[in-house]
Amino acid sequence: MPKPSAKERILDAYEEILMDSGPGVITLESVAAHAGVSKGGLLYHFGSKDALLDGLMDRLVRLTEADVEKARTAPEGVTRYYLRSAITDVTMNEPLHRTTMATIRMVLNEPRAAEVTERCLDSIRTMLAEHIEDPLTLELVLLVGDGLYMRAALGSENTAPLLDRIEQIATRLGA
Repeated sequence: MPKPSAKERILDAYEEILMDSGPGVITLESVAAHAGVSKGGLLYHFGSKDALLDGLMDRLVRLTEADVEKARTAPEGVTRYYLRSAITDVTMNEPLHRTTMATIRMVLNEPRAAEVTERCLDSIRTMLAEHIEDPLTLELVLLVGDGLYMRAALGSENTAPLLDRIEQIATRLGA
């Protein structure tokens, strides 16, 4: 696998700092140091903290779009993919999970992060709505997916056994 570009390493560093410490400790210097680039190197790719946030939001949209496309072609179907990946994205520390967790740290203080997160959630809702006709069932699937994701993100021991029961869960939800 090729080494990530400096731009990707900078975004990775930004995500890691956000996840570990939150937005209050972010400085261009800390991100550059964590990424192993000079401040000038960071400024070449991201001219400000706002540009870093824009880069993170672009990454979130790009990863969400790729995940939606992957779900649409998943052999087990969209709903089962959505429920399964709610757990496996966390347990396998997938890029979308890391970007989502970093973005969540920004949502309360940054309206752009909240807006982009909502748009990404809407694209997931739209994808599921293409396969689930009943609006209440759609909401239940979304809520179960959110719950599975939250349990996995918190490291709950009760999450792993549910992975083997995704088929049952989807069937019980009528999806």
